[in-house]
Amino acid sequence: MKKMFLMAAIAAVTVIGSGARAAELPTFELTGFPITPHQVAVVGGTGVQEQAPIPALTFGGMPASPHQIAVLTPRPSATAKAAAVKPTTVGLAAQ
Repeated sequence: MKKMFLMAAIAAVTVIGSGARAAELPTFELTGFPITPHQVAVVGGTGVQEQAPIPALTFGGMPASPHQIAVLTPRPSATAKAAAVKPTTVGLAAQ
């Protein structure tokens, strides 16, 4: 009877304790590049930041890096820039 109670208690603790794990392990970055916890231990903690679980930068609802946002942002057309520039002449004045 004691063994049966002990087995039931161990099973209950195991089931309850399994739900207490972290949902996701933390990830780190150093100067914008992702690194593993092992690399943090080797390199040291100077300048290392924990990555946010939700991306701070998005473009069109999708996560994007600052470089991707710079590339994907529409640019003004070249014809609009050419029309805005007024040509100047160098040389003889009109008589």
